[in-house]
Amino acid sequence: AITPILFIGSVLGRISFKVWMIFVPLWITFAYAVNAFLLWGGGYWAGKGALDFSGGYVIHLAAGVSGFVAAAVIGPRLKRDRERAIPNNLMFVAVGAGILWLGWNGFNGGDPYFAGADAAAAVLNTNLATAVAMLTWIVMDMAFSSEKKPTFLGGLNGMICGLVGITPAAGYVNGFGAIVIGLACSAIVWVAWYYLPKYVWPFNKVDDALGVVYTHGIAGLFGGLLVGLLADPNMIVYLGLGKNPNISSTGLFYGHPKQLAIQAGAALTIIIWDAAVTFVILMVIKHVFRMNLRLPDAVLEIGDVAVHGEEAYPSDELISVGASSRADEESMQLDGKRPEKAVAAPQDDL
Repeated sequence: AITPILFIGSVLGRISFKVWMIFVPLWITFAYAVNAFLLWGGGYWAGKGALDFSGGYVIHLAAGVSGFVAAAVIGPRLKRDRERAIPNNLMFVAVGAGILWLGWNGFNGGDPYFAGADAAAAVLNTNLATAVAMLTWIVMDMAFSSEKKPTFLGGLNGMICGLVGITPAAGYVNGFGAIVIGLACSAIVWVAWYYLPKYVWPFNKVDDALGVVYTHGIAGLFGGLLVGLLADPNMIVYLGLGKNPNISSTGLFYGHPKQLAIQAGAALTIIIWDAAVTFVILMVIKHVFRMNLRLPDAVLEIGDVAVHGEEAYPSDELISVGASSRADEESMQLDGKRPEKAVAAPQDDL
């Protein structure tokens, strides 16, 4: 359920709600379930020893890839939304970020299914990597951005990079590994965020509304690759039963030279498969179901009122139009007349 919520951020502001309702169960069936089997359910890469503690590949890399492909197929938001993409409510963002950070302790700490040293290490590493990643982004904003200023949203981007980067590694690395992952993932995504959309195709052609390909796709990719370097065999991992032996995790720096190649192969499989499945599902919805993937510009110009009949922050004009329409209808009913259908005035300020 979480993974589609992540990558809908790539297509916010233009995807059809009905299309999304069809897309999600198809994607979970043909993309997510395959990813989970390959890495967690005894599939090919699980057999090869690929490591993904809580979903850096299965969830975050998959969300980044599928969101980016969907954004490319569906097309960009309105020009005004791209040029003036201001935050809706920074206080709500702060509350959401705090809840997210707290909840991530459950994602990673709950992954071993029982309280123990592995769960404790996962929680500690999650907080350590995230704190380092958040500070890394803030320092890079101050040192290398054109404004040379730290920003609240920048710090939260770094926070997400740390949370995502440590997800595939939380129970496999020691504290030093967690620090390296938090710093590296945040720094890499910072550079990608600032330079790829300006200079590199196809990133400069695709409107990924919330940058999911960066904070989830790239951070998840490099977090998983760094497991191949930093996985510490002295960390406690999953306990096996019967035919499934205990899972060992040893990275390149600890004497297993093939682990990095295994991690890279698993990542490449996820990237290719999810990109293909996402594209095919969207094409089936468009050409077989005969549905428009993107809402018309005229509807997007009006916004939520046109799509859902509701508005999160209605303007004074919208409120007055609604009030006058109800007053006219009540007056006509009292006079015994049948009210005509009210036509809302266009909202120029929405």
